Amino acid sequence: MQDVFVAVLRAEETLRDEAPSALLLRIATNVCLNRLADELVLSIADAGSGDGHPPDAESRTLARNLLAKLFRPDDPLAASTETIAVMHLVDGLTLEEVAREAGLSVSGVRKRLRTLRGRLSQLEGV
Repeated sequence: MQDVFVAVLRAEETLRDEAPSALLLRIATNVCLNRLADELVLSIADAGSGDGHPPDAESRTLARNLLAKLFRPDDPLAASTETIAVMHLVDGLTLEEVAREAGLSVSGVRKRLRTLRGRLSQLEGV
């Protein structure tokens, strides 16, 4: 929670107070996504090293590259797809709840998750 309020204070000059609860929810989601991504990078890097020692810089770089391929930066939907994946797969929200939160149809959420799973399958096959 502290990280959320630090983020609010850092962006204080640019924030609008039109919907403060939505703003706090979005900031909290981004803080959590960043933390999960960091943990995922360390987990992938640690698994890649396989020697029980903390991951080295090369392992971390490989893990970050894997995530970059999964959530392609050139994809305008990458950030929202990442959020959808976390809401459904990590937070346990139903497809209907995710759709409502994301402002999409249930089929739109399914399509994003299916695309993400396809990318993951491709990367696992490489």
